[in-house]
Amino acid sequence: MQILRIDSSTTGDQSISRKLTDELLSHFTAKHPDAEVVTRDLVAEPLPHIDPITTSAIRTPPETHEEAVAAAYPEQRAVLDEFLASDVVIVGAPMYNFTIPSQLKAWLDRLGVPGVTFKYSENGPEGLAGGRKVVIASARGGEYSTDQLAENQESLLTTFFGFIGVDDLHFVRVEKAGFGPEAIEQGMNAAKQEIAQL
Repeated sequence: MQILRIDSSTTGDQSISRKLTDELLSHFTAKHPDAEVVTRDLVAEPLPHIDPITTSAIRTPPETHEEAVAAAYPEQRAVLDEFLASDVVIVGAPMYNFTIPSQLKAWLDRLGVPGVTFKYSENGPEGLAGGRKVVIASARGGEYSTDQLAENQESLLTTFFGFIGVDDLHFVRVEKAGFGPEAIEQGMNAAKQEIAQL
């Protein structure tokens, strides 16, 4: 069994989403003590935004790769392979300016691969990357409902993971983080109770 932890918050020790991914990792490693844990810190080691070379490396067959694309392929494919090899994926996803951090979007861009994580048919798109649990550690400064027009963080992640076939998707959230320490403590306590049920 493999557990993959992804962090994308830029606020270091002050990060609420990192505190949540800590809690989630502790929970799942306690349940699965023999699991291999893979971590990817998208701030400490950011993935570059995709460009023509990385896009070709991600989306085209290796036998068609020219030299620059072939050189980029192993590193690009490794991001996808560690996701596909994982049974549990923990994603730290704070809300930045009403959506996810750009470094997290760069990671998602390496997971949406035609013919690997999704395909199109006469019946429309079909996700191919099911069979794993994905838990989003969501942190937001305000209080949002999922149907608000300003909510482009959790809705984006729900849409993306649903598109690639993940049907075991959970959100553990702390909202109102901008309201101060008491609100954060209340949110963390509630989140810990939710984590215990996963």
